[in-house]
Amino acid sequence: MNSGPQGIVVGRDGNLWFAEDNPPGAIARITPAGVVTEFSSGISAGSGPVGIAAGPDGNLWFTEIFGNRIGGITPTGTVTEFS
Repeated sequence: MNSGPQGIVVGRDGNLWFAEDNPPGAIARITPAGVVTEFSSGISAGSGPVGIAAGPDGNLWFTEIFGNRIGGITPTGTVTEFS
């Protein structure tokens, strides 16, 4: 898959997280065992998630280059977008 990975960060959960900017756009998690999970539910299609950072609240925060929004994702994959 041509996911277009953008940035990588260690979450407070000990997993690696990164943004995938290619459509439909997703945030992905890689466990220490190498298991990859992609989360796209709740991310606006075509929004182009890019930068990602671990927040002090345990959530991951990302920007949407085409969506003109900031998104947050919990370690369990619940996404919230902010205009």
